[in-house]
Order: sequence, then C-alpha cells, then structure tokens
Amino acid sequence: MPTTRDLRPLLALTVGDPAGVGPETVLLALGDARVHEACRLVVLGPGKLRPADVPLVRAEGELDSPRGATWIDTGGPEQYELGKVQASCGRAALDALRAGVELARAKRVAALVTAPVSKEALHAAGEKVEGQTELLGRWDGATRFQMMAVAGKMRVLQLSRHLPLKAALELVTTERVLDHLLLFDETLRGWGFAKPVIALAGLNPHAGERGVLGREELDVLDPAVEAARARGVDVRGPLSPDTVFLQASQGRFDGVLALYHDQAFIPVKLHAPEQGLTVIAGLSFLRVSPAHGTAFDIAGKGLASPRNLIVALLQAAAWSSGKAIAVVD
Repeated sequence: MPTTRDLRPLLALTVGDPAGVGPETVLLALGDARVHEACRLVVLGPGKLRPADVPLVRAEGELDSPRGATWIDTGGPEQYELGKVQASCGRAALDALRAGVELARAKRVAALVTAPVSKEALHAAGEKVEGQTELLGRWDGATRFQMMAVAGKMRVLQLSRHLPLKAALELVTTERVLDHLLLFDETLRGWGFAKPVIALAGLNPHAGERGVLGREELDVLDPAVEAARARGVDVRGPLSPDTVFLQASQGRFDGVLALYHDQAFIPVKLHAPEQGLTVIAGLSFLRVSPAHGTAFDIAGKGLASPRNLIVALLQAAAWSSGKAIAVVD
C-alpha cells in the first residue's frame, strides 16, 4: 500500500543559549501533542541535550523521522554553568543558529524557530551584534529587514530596534516610514492577509493634535501615509499611540507600525505575556521566536514555561501552511 505523504511542515528549532531556559522549553515542546499535530521538527543544538528517543541525524542527510522529530548536533561545551553568561554557550548558540539559517535558506525546512540567546554571551563569543535580527539579516544577505512583534491579533513592526531613544527618534523620517509601511504590507500579504489594514502609530501624545503637541505627524508621518496609499497600501493614521494598540488587540487593524522599540514591545508584552513572538520581516525565509529572553535566573529550576515557544511553533507552522492565524488553546 502507498504511504500517505506527511503534510505537516518541517521546521528547524534551535535550543538557544544552553545555559538559559531554551533547552528546557524545547524538550517540553517536543512532548506537546499540539506541536506534534501541527509540524515536524529538526532540533539544532548540543548533542548532549538530545533526548534518547529523538533520532540523531546529519545536516547533509535526511532530516525527517517517522517519530516527527530529529536532532542535529551542532556542538557545544562539555561543561558549563546554568544561569551564567559564558562565551562557550554563546558560541554554541551561534553554531546552532548558523546551521538553522543554512537549512532555511536552502529551503530544506519551511521555517526557522529560535529559542532565546544572550546578547552578552554572543559578544563574549566574538559576535558583536545588537541581536538576532541583525545577525540573521547579515547571514541571509538581506538589505531590507526588520523585527516584528506578534501577540494574538496584534502585529507590530518596529521602525528601529535596540537604540537609545534619542537615536531612534532621529530615524523617524518620511522615507523610512514609507519603506517600512511597504515592507509590512508585503509581509502580511505573504502570510495570507489578502488586503492588510495597517495603522501607523503617532509619535507625539494624541498624535500631535494637528500640530498643537508637535509637528512630526504633519511634516513627517502624513506624507509617508499619502505615499503608501498611492502605492496601494491601506494605511490608517497616524493614530494616537495611547489607543491604537488596544484597537489592534481587538482586531481593528492587521498590523501597527510603531516608531521605536518600546512603543512596540510594551503593549505586546502587556497584552500577551506568554504568547508574544518576534518575527523578522524581509528575510528570504520565515523566522519566528518567543519574545522572552534566556531567563538565566530560573534556568534549570523547573520553573520555565514552554507556552511561548509552543505558540511560536504553532504560528510558524500555520504561516508555513498559508494560514494567517494559528489556533492556540
């Protein structure tokens, strides 16, 4: 009898920094029935972390298994201390990420899901980056990419990432806002939104109140909105930043363009602290990550929740299958 083709997408999953909560949450996610039903996984990380029932495979060989999960040993330190920043763990995280990017760029997996890494450990390992977004964008050869935060119905693209606020505000230009509105529209359409509705958050309180509280909305943001609409993008705003994110969480917009890092992440983390995700728009492949960090303070104590990672895996599987929204219990 012919076998039925497995239609679940194959995802690459990195364990993140070995000294953080990533390995714990990965092992818990591997045992989750919802994950098994939604996708197949190839896990990338130190071989010593591999469960005995997950087959070890080689990156250049067959990645799939009837069990639904395989493991590629990307190397790592024989000894390390949980909950501490260590160069050896930073290097292990980098090696797993590099292997995942290579699989994703070669289209051998449908998406890359990454457990959290420590920027300090990456720096100690010699990779002086401000985060995974910059690193993966460089490795992918992308010239136009940006981090997006996702939590339930709220999808928020940032105009800039980890910068001092003064420096971030200097990047609020008409040209940059227009480019990000176009990138946002392209990304949402690629995820299955036929006609995305995008809100632009204002910079000043109450979006400037037509110049009473600042002219940036009139002089910088309005021209970007007009230009985006002329290119076929459905943009609303600029809207008052103290209400637009609540409206987005209620489903009134498919996405919000935020003008700096904390304007994006404060509402996302308040709205869904265990469901927040980050995505990198503009890469040649889909990359999804939980929004939390390495949580060194609870690593190895049995306190880490896998919920955020499970949501990331389910959403990556949904997007890989052409569905805009994953169903998460």
